Amino acid sequence: MTQLKNDVFLRALMREPVPYTPIWMMRQAGRYLPEYNQTRAQAGSFLGLAQNPEYACEVTLQPLRRFALDAAILFSDILTVPDAMGLGLQFVTGEGPRFERPLRDEAAIAALRAPDLDRLRYVFDAVSLVRRELDGSVPLIGFSGSPWTLACYMVEGQGSSDYRQIKTLLYQRPDLLHRILGLNAQAVAAYLNAQIQAGAQAVMVFDSWGGVLADGLFQQFSLDYTRQVVAGLQREHEGRRVPVIVFTKGGGQWVEAIAQSGCDAVGLDWTANLAAARQRVNDRVALQGNLDPMALFGGDAAIRAEARRVLADFGPVGQGGHVFNLGHGISQFTPPEAVVSLVDEVHTASRAYHG
Repeated sequence: MTQLKNDVFLRALMREPVPYTPIWMMRQAGRYLPEYNQTRAQAGSFLGLAQNPEYACEVTLQPLRRFALDAAILFSDILTVPDAMGLGLQFVTGEGPRFERPLRDEAAIAALRAPDLDRLRYVFDAVSLVRRELDGSVPLIGFSGSPWTLACYMVEGQGSSDYRQIKTLLYQRPDLLHRILGLNAQAVAAYLNAQIQAGAQAVMVFDSWGGVLADGLFQQFSLDYTRQVVAGLQREHEGRRVPVIVFTKGGGQWVEAIAQSGCDAVGLDWTANLAAARQRVNDRVALQGNLDPMALFGGDAAIRAEARRVLADFGPVGQGGHVFNLGHGISQFTPPEAVVSLVDEVHTASRAYHG
């Protein structure tokens, strides 16, 4: 593989000295870009886009052609793993993803098996293709949903406002939920390792729904299984450390526990205070985040002011590590010129914090 020309993102994750704070954005390849919508129309559907390595590569690269981002993230979906388990993933226009066969009874849960990774070959082929096309310009991030977040979709069958089905299972039959989570942890670790083997240079675990759990239950049903995933990951490839980021939306109160999961960086949403989080983890891990995605609708001056506020919140980097990101995915309605302002301000203003 071609040697990296820009490794600032990887070095920041490892808390090594860097000249500026690197930036990438969750969902940076997506509907806010006109070229993405054109490619999706060519593919015919979301699944047609995500399951075609050439299309997935194209949309992964699109934001990098527009913006001076410091990392690419593979275009895919967190629900590829349960789909490969046979739950029957569909994307319904205007409704989002849903499964034809959600896990609603003991027999279905007993029959669940870890997926054959050959069913996910299209993901690994896309990783290899993106690496070739990047030609060492920036690192490539691979990712997966966390065992808990995947289980939410697998039991609910779709997104949920109250998580009634999975929380009913949690309280009534925790043994069945632990079976799902254990299988998911095995599957996610194998899935991420295959992405690393295919060329991913960092990986991220998205615990998008960890924050809906009560304290105590988060540790038992989400974090414990994320910890199993991290423990099972290959941490070196191509002669270099493969950093791991764990992001729990709504998880700021548990930042110390997440930092002890074995990860290299903790992602934070916009409700967390970066300075306080940094003090709590005592620079043992890097932090990623945490601009409110809605700040990108404020216009150039507001965007730049908010970027400076986040940078000041983290403060002088010293022995720490900071990767600038949004506190969750970018909105599909975001004007692309807002991203230009954000990237420019982060790259420019952050240099003052790097001695």
